[in-house]
Amino acid sequence: MKLTLLRLFNLYVGLVLFGVSMALMIRAQLGLASWDVFHQGLADRTGLPFGWLVIGVGAVVLLLWIPLRQRPSLGTVSNVVVVGLTVDVALPLLPQPGQLAVRAGLLAAGILLNGVATGLYIGARFGPGPRDGLMTGLAARGHSIRVMRTAIELTVLAIGWLLGGTVGVGTVLYAVAIGPLAHYFIPRFTVPVAESRPSAVLNAQS
Repeated sequence: MKLTLLRLFNLYVGLVLFGVSMALMIRAQLGLASWDVFHQGLADRTGLPFGWLVIGVGAVVLLLWIPLRQRPSLGTVSNVVVVGLTVDVALPLLPQPGQLAVRAGLLAAGILLNGVATGLYIGARFGPGPRDGLMTGLAARGHSIRVMRTAIELTVLAIGWLLGGTVGVGTVLYAVAIGPLAHYFIPRFTVPVAESRPSAVLNAQS
């Protein structure tokens, strides 16, 4: 029971922090992650709030799970809703700095916080987000994870850029940094699923 509560705590704290990290990168105006370039491009074209589009795109991606025979979990559905709502709450609370040094600081903080958030919500073991599930679903059909991830990221990045999303140094830094950050934080925040298996705890801590 205690481990289940800890997993739930990590899941929702991680998703909230993920949304805050996205808001930090948006305010930095130095480039966004691929999917967020797409979300921002849609927001610019439609006038809809950024967070609403994060939720809407996530819901559409979930529909793509159906032919892949992927099943959404608590973590998947929570990802769709919580991240988008958090972005819309956080954005008005953050400053819009003009100085490059401040913007660079917001970018660095956003990327680092994104890595921490990824470790928390993935380590909670409640299932992948909709976009990660799309990648793993395609991989399960016999495609390379590396090829699928690269193809998906480049596709949404190109569409987002054409729609007017912000592509810049932040886009490159995020692409380079998020892998090592996730590699570092996921094992440290992973919670064992079964309380009765002490070996699982040792493995998670190693």
